[in-house]
Amino acid sequence: MADDIDIQQHIKGLIDEEHGLRSRLSAGEISVDEENHRLRSLEVELDQCWDLLRQRRAKREFGDNPDGARVRDAATVENYLG
Repeated sequence: MADDIDIQQHIKGLIDEEHGLRSRLSAGEISVDEENHRLRSLEVELDQCWDLLRQRRAKREFGDNPDGARVRDAATVENYLG
């Protein structure tokens, strides 16, 4: 299981990729459809990473092992209502 630092680094990489996509679109290297498709995937993966970090922090706060946190499927993370 990844630790918080690994997850944060992965989040940074996803954000960097998002910025790169926007630059590539501006430069005419990719189409709007290509950008939109990949951005949607990035958004879901970012949401899953943030959710995993929140789970780990909550487990740690309440004395549980943060390594027990698991990546939840996209449908769960994207439809979470609070």
